[in-house]
Amino acid sequence: MKIAIMAGDGIGPEIMAEALKVLDVLRRDGLKIETESALIGGAAFDAHGHPLPTATLKLAQDADAVLFGSVGGPKYDTLPREHRPEKAILGLRKECDFFANLRPAIVFPELADASSLRPEIVAGLDLMIIRELTGDIYFGEPRSISGEKGNRVGINTMHYTEAQIRRILHVGFQTARQRNKRLCSIDKMNVLEAMQLWRDIAIEIAPEYPDVELTHMLVDNAAMQLVRNPKQFDVMVAGNMFGDILSDEASMLTGSIGMLPSASLDANAKGLYEPIHGSAPDIAGRGLANPLAQILSLAMMMRYTFNLADVAMRIEVAVRKALASGMRTGDIAKRGEVMCSTSEMGAAVVTGM
Repeated sequence: MKIAIMAGDGIGPEIMAEALKVLDVLRRDGLKIETESALIGGAAFDAHGHPLPTATLKLAQDADAVLFGSVGGPKYDTLPREHRPEKAILGLRKECDFFANLRPAIVFPELADASSLRPEIVAGLDLMIIRELTGDIYFGEPRSISGEKGNRVGINTMHYTEAQIRRILHVGFQTARQRNKRLCSIDKMNVLEAMQLWRDIAIEIAPEYPDVELTHMLVDNAAMQLVRNPKQFDVMVAGNMFGDILSDEASMLTGSIGMLPSASLDANAKGLYEPIHGSAPDIAGRGLANPLAQILSLAMMMRYTFNLADVAMRIEVAVRKALASGMRTGDIAKRGEVMCSTSEMGAAVVTGM
């Protein structure tokens, strides 16, 4: 297994260090793992003048999988848009065709009372949100800011091809088939033609999966239902923008955005694995970050790219043990609980393996 390591900016290097400790344990236990690191995001811009240098992209293309930290920070906000750190992750998705983003939202029993919702609403939640990554407003043309101050116009275009919609919906149906056989397709077909096409294609594909129950929901209602009754959902599939927003909303059901991993897969299950939180520059370097989403992203890599479900389960069980022992970083600690550092949480996971 060749894994490209891209820690990035902010808290990225801190949480990545804890995931690498987990990798070291697996390597010592006989798993043949090769790693190679590369700069990306703001760190790459500082060193090479570009957030996604050619060598970094080549490493991502040559590796079997990418373990990614986070990118961005206020110091880069005034750069031309093509040089901002966030362009690195968008570039990787586009150039490597990582089109399917899987974002599980699972409430660990130990953290049911850490959610912003009542424990009885979120206890036992196990939800998968599938987000399309290569189309929509993020990549659609035309896009621009034009005009003189006082009369400026900003333009972005929601653009989807039938092929893009079909392949992400197939991922949705196939994922639902492996779980509880319920798929909710999210759109805004009442006002957007691109989303009418999305719904039409979902209905056309459904007969290929007679064992999967397909429902449809407008995105604004879906946002409300996620906080009203999240356990009604099994698998949700959405376009790039709606999936981005809904999966971040779902993260708070679990107690913290610091708990949610993700996988971005191509058609052959090669993937980029990353926590869904940002670079959190306000706490970078202070040992306050929660490394569990990064570590759980590694578990997803073992499951989806390398087909090592037993290894994935080993990592996930170790995370559960750390939480059961009372380890809490600041984002998941209740008032009065003792908070641990980033490295202490990572050490607890390693001990549990």
